[in-house]
Amino acid sequence: MMDSSLEKYKKDLDNLIVSGSDLLNAMQLECYPEEFENQVKNIFKTKQEIDEFKKKLPFFKEKYQQWYSESLAVIKFFLPDRASDFIRLYEKPKGRKEITYGNYVIEDYLQGLTITRFGDVVVGPDAAVPQVQQQFNILKSVEQRFKSSLFDIKQLLQADLFDSELEVAKELNKKGFVRGAGAVAGVVLEGHLLQVCNNHNLAVKKKNPGINDLAQILKNDDVIDTVIWRKIQYLADIRNLCDHKKKDNPKKDDIYNLIKGTDEIIETLF
Repeated sequence: MMDSSLEKYKKDLDNLIVSGSDLLNAMQLECYPEEFENQVKNIFKTKQEIDEFKKKLPFFKEKYQQWYSESLAVIKFFLPDRASDFIRLYEKPKGRKEITYGNYVIEDYLQGLTITRFGDVVVGPDAAVPQVQQQFNILKSVEQRFKSSLFDIKQLLQADLFDSELEVAKELNKKGFVRGAGAVAGVVLEGHLLQVCNNHNLAVKKKNPGINDLAQILKNDDVIDTVIWRKIQYLADIRNLCDHKKKDNPKKDDIYNLIKGTDEIIETLF
């Protein structure tokens, strides 16, 4: 299981790195056509090879968003400390009063933003090339996490473990063991939230924190917003119905919502 999981993560990362390299080349071709042509002449021997290479490059504005989303998820999981840097290179800075070469971001490029003064271009799309290069370098640095002896291999397998436990919960719920199914899903949710706190280096002072305790810590440190916090509270309420015998017994639909909600949290919160 460990080897197959590692291979899967490594394969996904390799694909993202290849896609990122293609996007960077496509952007450089668009912004610096002559310089790019001269560079590839040093790699390919014939004009036909050069033309085929350029033809295979993606259209940046069509493919970038998917690459960005998938790369950000990988970075949040493996290098959470660099996620904010990755986002900053894409998003427009809040309170930006003027656009300069230094604060031009990828979002500006995607909107085709060009700043002119007295007919001369002051800042243009080419200002986003270094930003994409930096994002690409951040993603490539994830490779070192696979090679580093300091990396805890258990984190790599955590998601796979949770997936299998949720399958158990689904089967229990299907057969009518609603309390057992809810208890299993609750343990998965609690374990994932604890891992998220660890990923963000957040102190968990309570000896046996519950789902609500962990959600509150994440909300206080702006890891999650109020909408996600309330969603987790709702899931915690369902889990509590399963753990404690009360007049209101959990229903199959309640457990379905708990399992589905837990699965969504695992997929989106790192």
